[in-house]
Amino acid sequence: MTGHQSDTTIQSATPLSLKQELCSRNSPLLNWDDLPLPQLLAWNSRVKWILRSRTEQLTPAGNWRIWLILAGRGWGKTRTGAEDIAAYSLWNPGVRVGVIAPTMADARDICLEGESGLLGVIPRGCVEDWHRSLGELILFNGSRIKLFSADEPERLRGPQHHRVWCDELGAWSSREAFDQLWFGLRLGIDPRVIITTTPRNKEVIRELVARKGRDVFLTHGRTFDNYENLSPQVLAQLKERYAGTRLGRQELDAELLTDTAGALWQRSLIDGCRVQVAPELTKIVVAIDPAMSCGENSDETGIVAAGRGVDGFIYVLADWSGRYTPDAWARRAVRLYQDLGAQMIVAEVNAGGELVERVLRQVAADIPFKPVRALRGKAERALPVASLYEQGRVRHVGALSLLEDQMTGFSPDHPAAKSPDRVDALVWAVSELSEIARGEPKVRVL
Repeated sequence: MTGHQSDTTIQSATPLSLKQELCSRNSPLLNWDDLPLPQLLAWNSRVKWILRSRTEQLTPAGNWRIWLILAGRGWGKTRTGAEDIAAYSLWNPGVRVGVIAPTMADARDICLEGESGLLGVIPRGCVEDWHRSLGELILFNGSRIKLFSADEPERLRGPQHHRVWCDELGAWSSREAFDQLWFGLRLGIDPRVIITTTPRNKEVIRELVARKGRDVFLTHGRTFDNYENLSPQVLAQLKERYAGTRLGRQELDAELLTDTAGALWQRSLIDGCRVQVAPELTKIVVAIDPAMSCGENSDETGIVAAGRGVDGFIYVLADWSGRYTPDAWARRAVRLYQDLGAQMIVAEVNAGGELVERVLRQVAADIPFKPVRALRGKAERALPVASLYEQGRVRHVGALSLLEDQMTGFSPDHPAAKSPDRVDALVWAVSELSEIARGEPKVRVL
């Protein structure tokens, strides 16, 4: 605020130390009763957060350059990131702050307008304007907070910042935006980055963890650390369903999981075949590995779309898998088929037989359909597809996080606890496009 340097930040653990820090800077505003309304609102907001937050949620002291928060779902990552950015922007007039999320919708709907976002943290009286269409928040003291999408790294060429908040770095489609932000992080004498993310086994996160204690301050947190603010019923359900599983260790316990020993796919291999845009496609298929029930213990229905490009490579386009009723998965598969302009739907019929065809017929009677029957085990069917990845003949368009997690966890020697339904659908799609599968029934129109 008035009288404060724009290249510093408040890093306090208690209201008393916060007030002492302000006074130690020889601020002319030592009579707190005479503070203008925006300063009083900002002060009150910060003190409330200090009193209610957990110690690990407060901006750490020290000479770190990056504050990396690896935490489970519901730990309070978004609120922690928003509070850090709010405090920095409110106590340092005229600063420029960047907020980068996986997509612009994520940046706007979660980091700014979400329940734990900046607009929920910064007092209304401290906001001068919120340009929603531009993704820019302007505060009373001239500080500006600008939103960016990791999907558009070129937009980070040019803008300069004092501080940047990277949200869900593990879900970014590539690391290009992360690399670009550093070229603009050059305002003030101590520019810093805060990263809030659920850990994923990506190269950029592994690199940051390896720098812990040098220029990276690492905070690790589990979902259950925030039990006081989460529904006991929800916590119990999550624990019962996911405790001890690979997904639970990552999403709840925030473990940075490396590849499963003997897995058919390695994370580095998948990251190396990622592209942002597919070329012209000569054929697109939607593959289904259907589940015949949708209870909480049921398997998922795998729904994966892929296409063959004019360059001869296969491009995995989308993963719409999930736990659905037969009618629901049929509708999702048909919608994906229509959205992508696909040429056919391929579905495994081992379990459902003609029922799979009938369910699809009820949704769209004229879609070309090819039933396929598994004559070999899952691992045996997947091996030729994994070989195509090793040969560099398959590409992933963007990030397909849940599918990729299942791929890197699928090992013939250590089968997944749950059926790898997403992988099954992927195998059917890639096999169809690469003509791996032989002797299957011909395509017929429903």
